[in-house]
Amino acid sequence: MDRGDYKNLLKTKQEHLNLVQQAMQRQGERGIIVFEGWDAAGKGSTIRRIAWCLDPRNLHVAAITAPTTLELNGHWLKRFWTRIPSRGEISIFDRSWYGRVLVERIEGFASEGEWQRAYREINEFEWSLAEEGYRIVKLFLDISPQTQLHRLKSRLETPAKSWKLTKEDIRNREQWGAYEQAYENMMRECSPPHAPWHKVDANSKKKARLTCFDIILQRFGQGLDITLPPVDPDVSQYLKQAR
Repeated sequence: MDRGDYKNLLKTKQEHLNLVQQAMQRQGERGIIVFEGWDAAGKGSTIRRIAWCLDPRNLHVAAITAPTTLELNGHWLKRFWTRIPSRGEISIFDRSWYGRVLVERIEGFASEGEWQRAYREINEFEWSLAEEGYRIVKLFLDISPQTQLHRLKSRLETPAKSWKLTKEDIRNREQWGAYEQAYENMMRECSPPHAPWHKVDANSKKKARLTCFDIILQRFGQGLDITLPPVDPDVSQYLKQAR
C-alpha cells in the first residue's frame, strides 16, 4: 500500500473514531476492544494508533500479563471485571481473559477441566456485558510463521525494539501447532452474535490497522448519533459580546 494513501486513510479513520468516542461519552455508551493474536502480529502498534486519536481521560488500556499472587487467590475472572469501563469510557485489552484457553491451557497453568469450563464462563461473562449494553469488539491478528520470523529478526536488529524479545517468544513459536489449535477452538467456541471474533490478516500491518479501525467504527458507531451538539445560546451570545 502506498504510504501516502495509507496515512490519509488512517487519519480519516482516526478522526471518525474520535467523533465516535465523543458521542459515546455524551450518550453514556461503553466500549470494549479485545486484542489477541500471535507474537509480533502488530497488536501493540495498532493499539497505539487507536489510543493516539482518543481522549485519554475516557480511555483505559490494559496490558494483560501473568496474574499476581493476590489475583491467583481469587476467581480467575475477577481481575478482568475490575478493568471493565464505566459509562462513557472505552477499555482496550492487549490480551485478555482468553489467556485461560490459550497460554494457560498450553503451558499447563490451568487443568484441562479448568480451561474446558472456561469457554462457558467466558461466554456468560461476555453475555452479561452485552446485556448491560457494552459494545464488544474482539480482534484476532493472524500472521504466518514466516512473517513472524521476519519480524522477530527485525526486532533483533533494531535497538528500540530488541528489548521486546524474550525466551517466551521462542518457546511460543516452537509450539505453533498447539497455539494454532487453541486459537481455532477459541474462535469456534466463543463467537456469539453479540461478541463475535474478527480474524484479521495482519501479514500487512498497514492493511491490518485499517481493517481494525473499520471493524471498531462499525460496531461502536452502530445506532450512535455522532452529530456534534450545538453550543448553548447563552454561552454563544456572551462570547460574541465579551470584550
